[in-house]
Parts: sequence; C-alpha cells; structure tokens
Amino acid sequence: MSDDPYTIEPGATRQPPTTWAGRLKNLGPGIVVSGSIVGSGEILLTAGLGAAAGFTLLWWVLFSCWVKSLIQAELARYVVTSGDTYLRALNRVPGKIPGPNGPISWPIWLGLIGFVPGILTSGGIIGGAGQALGLMLPVVDGAWATVIAALIVMAILGSGDYGRFEKVMLAMVLSFSFATIVSALLMQSTEYAATPANLMEGLRFEGLSEHWVLAIGMYGATGVAASEISAYTYWCVEKGYPSYVGGDPDDPQWLERAKGWIRVVQTDVWVTLIILTFATLSFYFLGAGVLNRLGEIPSGRETIAMLSSMYTKTFGPWAFWLFTFGAFCILFSTTLSGIGAGSRSFPDLMVTFGFIDRQNLAGRKKWTRGYIVAMPIISTLIYVFYQEPITLVIFGATFGAFMLPVQSFMTLYLQAKQMDQRIRPRVWVTACIFVIFFVQAILSAFIIKNILFN
Repeated sequence: MSDDPYTIEPGATRQPPTTWAGRLKNLGPGIVVSGSIVGSGEILLTAGLGAAAGFTLLWWVLFSCWVKSLIQAELARYVVTSGDTYLRALNRVPGKIPGPNGPISWPIWLGLIGFVPGILTSGGIIGGAGQALGLMLPVVDGAWATVIAALIVMAILGSGDYGRFEKVMLAMVLSFSFATIVSALLMQSTEYAATPANLMEGLRFEGLSEHWVLAIGMYGATGVAASEISAYTYWCVEKGYPSYVGGDPDDPQWLERAKGWIRVVQTDVWVTLIILTFATLSFYFLGAGVLNRLGEIPSGRETIAMLSSMYTKTFGPWAFWLFTFGAFCILFSTTLSGIGAGSRSFPDLMVTFGFIDRQNLAGRKKWTRGYIVAMPIISTLIYVFYQEPITLVIFGATFGAFMLPVQSFMTLYLQAKQMDQRIRPRVWVTACIFVIFFVQAILSAFIIKNILFN
C-alpha cells in the first residue's frame, strides 16, 4: 500500500479470492472494528440493561445487533469501488451549508455537532478500562490507571502499523468474547439459569418505555454503531480494498475485481455480525440472569467491580481476575479502535473543510499524530472529573443513534446517484435499506419526543 491510504494506487490491483477460504484469509477491517463493536456497548450498556430490565428487552437487544450491519456492508460497497473516503462521500449528499472555505454538506455539520458527545463516550470507555486496570493492580489508583491506559494507546497507535494493530485487536476481542460466551453457558448450570419462560418474556416486544434511556443508549452503542460504520470504511481503505479493485471502471477486468472484493467485504461484515451477536447476547444474559437477580445496578467507580459478579457467580470467585483482565482488554480495545479510526477520519475532516490540501500527505500525518496524542489525554481528563462510565457512554451513544438514519439515507443516495449501475445491490437489498431508514427515523423521533416531553 502507498504511504497515502486515501488514494487508489495505480497498478496496485489484485485479483479477488474465489473461494470461501480465500475470502476468510483476506478479512481484517471487521476484526479491527470489532474491537469497538464488542466493547463498551456490550460490557457497560448491554449488561447494564440486563441488570435493570431482566430478560424483558431481549427482543430489543437482537434488533440493536441486526439492524445496522446491512448499512455497514452497503456503504462499504460504495467506498471500496469508488475510492471516496467516508467524508468525501458524505459531502456528495445534496444540501450544502456555508463553511470556512466553501459549502459543506449538512450531514457533515451534523456529525461535527456529535463530536463533543463522542468525546464524552471516549472518556467513559477509557475510564472503564482504567477501573479494570486498577482492580488488577490494587496499588494503582483508578485515575492513575486510566492515565496508564491512555499512554499505552498512544504508544500502540503511534507506531502506525496496521498489521500489528489488527493482530492486537483480534487477540483482545476474541479472547474475552470467548470467555464471556463460556460464562453465559455456564450460567445455565447455576441458580441464575435462563428459563424458557424468561426467553418468551424477552420476545413480547414490551418494556422499552420503562428503560428507554438505557435502551436507546444501548441501541446507539451496541452492534455496529454510527461511528463504527464510518470507521469501517476507513479500515477498508487502510486494508487496501479500493486499490485492489482499481480506479478505472473502463478496465475490462474492473467489474470482476469489484464484485470479488465486494464479496470479501460482505463476508467480513457478516463474520463480524456473528461474533458480535453471540458476545452481545452473552453479556445481556449474564446481566439479566445474574445482576438483575442480585439487584445490582452497575454505576460510578464500582461499575467494573459490580459487573464482575457476572463471572464470579458462574465461574467462581477466582474469575474476578479473569473478568477484570477481560474487561480491561475489551474496553481498552474499544478505546484503541475508536481513537485509531478517529485519527484517520479527523485529518479527512480537515481536508473536507479546506484547512489542508488532500495531496498534503505530511500535513495529514501531523493531524493524525496530534489526534493520537490529544484524544487519550482529553478522554482521561473527562473521566477524572466525572467518574460515571455508563452515563458518559449513554450520552454519546444516544446522539450516535441520530446519525444512523442519516447513514441509511446517504447509502440510498450514493447507490442511486453515484454508484456504477453494474455493481449496485439487488432490488431486495435496496428495499431493506429503505425499511431500515424508516425504522431508524421513527426511533430518532421517539428519542426527541422523550427528551423534550419527559
């Protein structure tokens, strides 16, 4: 790959794999994003929702997992075959608002407003990682442990090695996800086991109004959140998929390459969906089966310590250490993935607003390095001054829910107006995107109503 991952490098085309095994060997961006997907939303909000609502909202958890991955796959289809970055694609949507150096499309302005809630979420996540690290190292205060976590983030991301980053994320996500799934299975041999009656209760489409704040936050953060849909497109570019396809649609082999690499991306998305579904359900079942029956609602500085009951009541007391290590891994990986993605998208934002030229590679690298240093520091300071990880994550996740219908609309527009018609999705896929957009828009209206009138 060239030093500039945001251009399609001439002559870098590569024939796509033609077998399932070959596609699996070329996966990667989904694993990196999994570090954020299987993270704060699951360990803090999904388990917290289970603790508060019991099994009542099982249907909502399944909905939150499954409703967004199609948008992730279809938006990636456009990015991989067009060479546009996420923000460049967003700027093609009609409806311009004056900017400092020219008109900018309205979804970019909306996303910019969400930058502050996003920072608060980052503070909650890195604070949770610091709590877990502090439990593993009792001699280190939780706040100082958060500082240590921030320094490690800077060191890993500062290396700039995508391959190493991918391996770190893979190890962290899979190890703790596997342990959580095993813990949820072991729960069935204890007094906290989920019964068929519990499952039926969870599929009655009830209970949302009673726990809407936590439920909407979980919806915004669980599964593929808006920020992860955006991040996924940048990791696809970083992996090299657009360069493998090539930038010349008139090339006789372009169509074959485009369709082949689209299949790789789709495989990457659906494999990630399987991982996150099992992990998310495991966290919810542990929260509903163990924490709810114990009457423990995780909050404040004791959030991670309370959540550890999910493991100690299934594995035994020794599992406290397993949970705290796993909690650190999964929350740290979320921080790593989120800040890593932001260090790619923030320079692109500076380009979009005209502060630096797209061809100014050195300038973009400076913004990348600056982001990698600044964001862990800012996130840590936020947590130090307000040590409520779940509240911080809910705040940012709720705003993130507003961006989901925007991304669905954007996907529909780009496919209809900007995409080569030879690689557009089938009609039923487009119809599903329309339905998803409609449902997400209704949910956004529900959020606004409850914020304004409750």
